[in-house]
Amino acid sequence: MLGEFTYCNPTRLYFGKESLSGLRQELSKYGPTVLLCYGGGSIKKNGIYDQVTTILRDCGKTIVEDAGVMPNPTVQKLYEGCRLAKDNKVDLILAVGGGSVCDYAKAVSVSTYCESDPWEKYYLHMEDVDNEIIPVGCVLTMVGTGSEMNGGAVITNHEQKLKIGHVFGDNVFPKFSILNPEFTYTLPPYQMVAGIYDIFNHITEQYFSGEDDNTSDYLSEGLMRSLIHASRIAVKHPTDYEARSNIMWTATWALNTLIAKGKSTDWMVHMIGQSIGAYTDATHGMTLSAISMPYYRFIFPYGLQKFKRYAVNVWDVNPAGKTDAEIAAEGLDRMETWMKEIGLVMNSKALGVTEEMLDGIAKGSFIMEGGYKTLTHAEIVEILKDSMK
Repeated sequence: MLGEFTYCNPTRLYFGKESLSGLRQELSKYGPTVLLCYGGGSIKKNGIYDQVTTILRDCGKTIVEDAGVMPNPTVQKLYEGCRLAKDNKVDLILAVGGGSVCDYAKAVSVSTYCESDPWEKYYLHMEDVDNEIIPVGCVLTMVGTGSEMNGGAVITNHEQKLKIGHVFGDNVFPKFSILNPEFTYTLPPYQMVAGIYDIFNHITEQYFSGEDDNTSDYLSEGLMRSLIHASRIAVKHPTDYEARSNIMWTATWALNTLIAKGKSTDWMVHMIGQSIGAYTDATHGMTLSAISMPYYRFIFPYGLQKFKRYAVNVWDVNPAGKTDAEIAAEGLDRMETWMKEIGLVMNSKALGVTEEMLDGIAKGSFIMEGGYKTLTHAEIVEILKDSMK
């Protein structure tokens, strides 16, 4: 490993069928008022809302509800949450939902007492937090983002056609997260597989970089193999506890900063995918799946040895009698076959992308330099065109 780093992850996790009991232990650490953030109301249908609010009331908490957090949280919703948190002087923000709700909760936590416009400060200028931060806890109901154990918070500005993620430091990480795989059972199949690919792409974004012998890459390969195996079971048997628990645990480790240690990282699929989301409001994981194959087929000649390793170690490609390029290409072919098998969107047209949007999407894609190829604007446009075929 060539890199130098420090590592700290302050989030306490409670995992398993009885993990919600951990909420009672955590609530005693915080004041009386809790901002309860959730999405469109599915947690009221599946009973999770009642379980959580019962515990909050049993622990003597005053509940301030912040419902209606959308899949791609907007800056307008962020301002609304900040007003609720500030007016009620909340002591804890509890996110009950998937990654978007967790992201939103962290954005509110750093923005409520921000003296300037948080969109400009944190998302346009990428400044650090220098104001009071409200602590956050998460009860996870959808897996994919890893937001339950990291400092990331993605916010969309439809007016500016920008979707931007700010990765804050460990002072913004959730203080605790509740991970019960059974809470994910009622998720619609489309959302489940979108989450699965979000997990997978988090790993590949960190894997496809660097050329040294790095322990982080070995960890990534194991996580990818586990996810591929579990995903095939989960799409056929959505309530298979072992498969869903392995997917949930992989999601957390895919983006809790561990496998990025000691190496550079790529993130261009996310940059392009997020820009697509700013234009179409499409499901995040599907924007990634639509872009991935065109992108990886474009860059694999620049990182040939890692793509060869990926083909052999993750997809079990037999290298005998093949050139390095043939091995790498076969690995990507097997990846594409798996993506289609589990039901991912492979064409950006299906997400609402049109030819007229391409230049704007490319302009809204932040250029990252940690991967095997630093893209130009024109190259992003070509990748986008390939994603529409």
